[in-house]
Amino acid sequence: MSEVLSNPLFTTRAEATTQEEVASLLWTYYRVRGQASTRNSERDENFHIRAEDGREYVLKLTHPAESREVTDFQTLALLHAIRRDPSLPIPQVIPRLDGTPYGPVAMGDGSERVLRLLSYLPGQPLHQINRSEAQRRHLGETLALLDRAMSDFAHPAAHHHLLWDIQYAEQLQSLLLQTPPCAQRDVLASWLTHFEAEVQPKLASLRRQVIHNDLNPHNVLVNPQDQVTTVGIIDFGDMVHAPLIDELAVACSYQLSTNPNPLDTAAPMIGAYHAVNPLMSEEVDLLYDLILTRLCMTVTITGWRAIKHPENRAYILRNNGLSWDGMQRLLAISRRQAVAYLREVCGMKGQA
Repeated sequence: MSEVLSNPLFTTRAEATTQEEVASLLWTYYRVRGQASTRNSERDENFHIRAEDGREYVLKLTHPAESREVTDFQTLALLHAIRRDPSLPIPQVIPRLDGTPYGPVAMGDGSERVLRLLSYLPGQPLHQINRSEAQRRHLGETLALLDRAMSDFAHPAAHHHLLWDIQYAEQLQSLLLQTPPCAQRDVLASWLTHFEAEVQPKLASLRRQVIHNDLNPHNVLVNPQDQVTTVGIIDFGDMVHAPLIDELAVACSYQLSTNPNPLDTAAPMIGAYHAVNPLMSEEVDLLYDLILTRLCMTVTITGWRAIKHPENRAYILRNNGLSWDGMQRLLAISRRQAVAYLREVCGMKGQA
């Protein structure tokens, strides 16, 4: 984790790109003219483009420190998924004038960054709508279809080290040391110790593939009319090759209730996912632990990053409080109770 603490990809923000430079890049590489508005992002610079002809796009400029191989991985994954299942509600890569899906560009500050243009997906962000069982079911089905489309995708950079990769969560102990001592930090440290001893050794035997790895409510778009249909899954910047069940753990960590059983609102999504992309019993039996691990990671990483980047604090901490609340609620029920409930949701009641 020492390389993460010093890696400029995680510790520094790229120089802000001017509207004039964005306009120049759009015209030079895509022959598109339009208005650009900035969108928040953890690492990339993102711009919503409203073109003069009425079409909309998302222009992405990678962080100068991001590996070119990782950018290739993310881009080819999108192309692969849409070829496997053209119905998937994911961004399409717009080729440049020379036909390539992306390419390096020299910036005014002297850096070289990678430029990509994606289709813009209209819809209402999930965090802005009232949740429902039907909406959660549709989201589970959509995520399962995405994972099925990605199941045979391979790339040399798929195994790159990412701060948000659950399978290496124990390494976040180093980040906790960068935050002020408090009762919350003790709880987080205790869970990471448990993860390393009891959960991580079991991950090696699980099936693995490339996963989206960040299905938080800001990365899901819903039809604003019916508020049920998932019309967009965006931001593929946290993709990794990992245990498949990590995908569902990440998604579930944002679907917990304030009820005595906080998993009850995640259940429709889990059941719908399982119906389309069946889970194995050993995966279901680790889901509770992995959801808790993701919640722990969210609180730990965002707390650390907010200290590093106070100017972007509001965006960084947008999921921090909810994740801490969710972690406390989930810890309040026993693991045995949670595993029995999750088995029942997936029709595995009584299985070992």
